[in-house]
Amino acid sequence: MQSSSQGRLQDRRPVSIIDIGSNSIRLVIYEGIARSPTVLFNEKMLAGLGRGIVTTGKLDPHGVRRAIEEFRRFRALSEQAGAHSLHVIATAAAREATNGPDFIHRAEDILGSEIRVLSGREEATYSALGVISSFQPANGIVGDLGGGSLELIDVSGKEIGDGITLPLGSLRLHDMSKGSAELAAEIAREQIARAGLLDGGRGRPFYCVGGAWRNLARLHMMEMGYPLDVMHHYEMEPQNAADFLDQVAGGKSNKMKGIGRISKSRRALLPQGALVLREIVRAMEPSQLVISAFGVREGYLYSLLDEADRAADPLIRAAEELAKLRARSVTHAQELAAWSGEAFRTFGLEETTDEARYRHAACLLADIGWRAHPEYRGTQSLNIIAHASFIGVDHPGRAFLALATMFRHEGVFEKEISPELRKLAGPRYLERARILGALFRVVYLLSASMPGVIPTLKWRQTIDGKLQLVIPKRVGALLGERPAGRLSHLARVLKRPMELVVAESG
Repeated sequence: MQSSSQGRLQDRRPVSIIDIGSNSIRLVIYEGIARSPTVLFNEKMLAGLGRGIVTTGKLDPHGVRRAIEEFRRFRALSEQAGAHSLHVIATAAAREATNGPDFIHRAEDILGSEIRVLSGREEATYSALGVISSFQPANGIVGDLGGGSLELIDVSGKEIGDGITLPLGSLRLHDMSKGSAELAAEIAREQIARAGLLDGGRGRPFYCVGGAWRNLARLHMMEMGYPLDVMHHYEMEPQNAADFLDQVAGGKSNKMKGIGRISKSRRALLPQGALVLREIVRAMEPSQLVISAFGVREGYLYSLLDEADRAADPLIRAAEELAKLRARSVTHAQELAAWSGEAFRTFGLEETTDEARYRHAACLLADIGWRAHPEYRGTQSLNIIAHASFIGVDHPGRAFLALATMFRHEGVFEKEISPELRKLAGPRYLERARILGALFRVVYLLSASMPGVIPTLKWRQTIDGKLQLVIPKRVGALLGERPAGRLSHLARVLKRPMELVVAESG
């Protein structure tokens, strides 16, 4: 039964995906099939199906028993959440094991759904689609490290190029090397040498997909004292990460700061993930190591969208949805997004494609904290925006989005506002956030946060160079001390004279 909660988008029908991997099995229930999917429920079990497959050729019997029992719960959870469909995919272990078909048949009976056992190429393609869907644009090599295999595939914009599947999953590599770091490194080096497509990735990003690499990134964040606890689009400089990868590959991660944030069941496979990534860096020489929180499941979900939805901007879609759920008026937010572009042009501020996108998104998010106590609206908004499950935005862009709204609530001259995010944003984004925040502070006082007024506000330059914000005569009573004072703050930020005036007619 569909929830009547206003915290949900009422036009969405939940959909479930079960991903049967070589190490973990995960159920994810999404709010609906959307360009920027929102997770309604998420549960994982580490079954270790691929443990021992190198020597036995079969799925681990203990893992099979646990998985079969858990599938009953997964189906019940999906039904409880009101999912209208259940999609089940399986990867390396299930497709390679001699007892894989029997396991799949038993699982299908319990789940009541057909299970799609992905080929290596299909797995790589869905991983690539996951990255394509969540970066604007993606251009590099995608690597999806699972428990049983490593998929590598080239992406450029929306195009998917050559790919290869290698037997280098974390669990498999641990078994093949019998726990020896030296042997594991030798195996990884030999296998990665087969991936000629890495030559085409030189100087381009390498997108890291999979739980092992996400855990590596989390550990690296803690080591670096990184200010933003967001995994998606976290970047590591290959040269700066070299010592870190050497330490983890050598089994020295137990004394690292933040190791407590990694589950004990995941720690054992950190060395394998580190050494595979280290060998990829040596072979490919990428410009950046970029973490993707989106992979096979999200790529599969993206493939279910129609062409128009796939072409939509995921950041703008997500920001608009959040405005629908939390702002006083989404129409007001949309008006502000359109009008602010005109204002920036009037100010002579040129924007890159991403800067324009981020400004648009910031306008949509500017009012999401209005229900909070006035003293905490800025802090609450900053925390929500900085840590939201947005895609299509890098970390400096996140900082810009959060700071623009913080400046709106706290004032543009507060120098103590979130110094860590200010540093992450960088000088240009910081200045743009301050300008946009100052603009918000003027407009919200003139519009009372309701639609209809913003499109009527016009900019006009006088002969002596003063910039006037002109209010239509019919709403001239909106002119007052507070908005005039706020405009003076914007004038200080832009370093040019400005004033509020009422039109003589209209």
